[in-house]
Amino acid sequence: MERSGGGDPGATLRLLWRGAAVGTDRPARGRPPKISLGQIVTAAITVADRDQLEATTMDKVAGELGVGTMSLYTHVPGKAELIDLMVDATWCELALPYGTDPRPDGWRAQVELYAGRASALHERHPWLREISTVRPPLGPGLLARQEYLLSALSGTGLDPAETTAAADAIVTFVDAAAGARAEHAYAERVSGQSDPDWWAARQAFWTEIFDAGRYPSIARSWSEGGLSRSAAEASAMAFDLGLRSLLDGIEARVTPVSGFA
Repeated sequence: MERSGGGDPGATLRLLWRGAAVGTDRPARGRPPKISLGQIVTAAITVADRDQLEATTMDKVAGELGVGTMSLYTHVPGKAELIDLMVDATWCELALPYGTDPRPDGWRAQVELYAGRASALHERHPWLREISTVRPPLGPGLLARQEYLLSALSGTGLDPAETTAAADAIVTFVDAAAGARAEHAYAERVSGQSDPDWWAARQAFWTEIFDAGRYPSIARSWSEGGLSRSAAEASAMAFDLGLRSLLDGIEARVTPVSGFA
């Protein structure tokens, strides 16, 4: 597993916030560069989407751009910093409403908007599940996500510490559940074997190994249709049920504020 936040702090922050600074996207002297930092990040994401994160080396990214590997180091110190740029760039894809932008009515609907977009993000970029963001890249994508969720929850009546905790709980659940949901489609793509075929090849487990007397709850769930859904359907149901239950729990703690749902 890769980890974000492992690069040089000063260099990483300058690169993440290059849009707010001057002269961070090209050398100060010499000929204009053949490629930009933005193109490098886009190429790295393209390689990771297509070939998995493990294959996303500096050499592979350079090949995607048709340049020598050393050209990349003109813009980014190494893969650790590139990982942070990739992660934050995908978070920017959430394109969450900001400021006076129109947004759904009520905090729950606003959180559900985030959850839906985050789920789609993981489907587009299944390699995100392979990166630990316990120490996240402190870029515009992260701050936009946090600002949106805190503003959505600000009308619930939770105190500031609980509001932050609720936002963190939402991100933790959604990222984990969306990553698992995206993994089913990704596994079929990389293995060439559908989920039903995978289970069919292991039918002997149920007929020859599984002991209903030892695992009566599983046996009962099976006989009553609790395990009849496909893995993808079960994952989607778990996502929806888990999110609804999490929001119900938050709602049970709040003090309604006039004007908010």
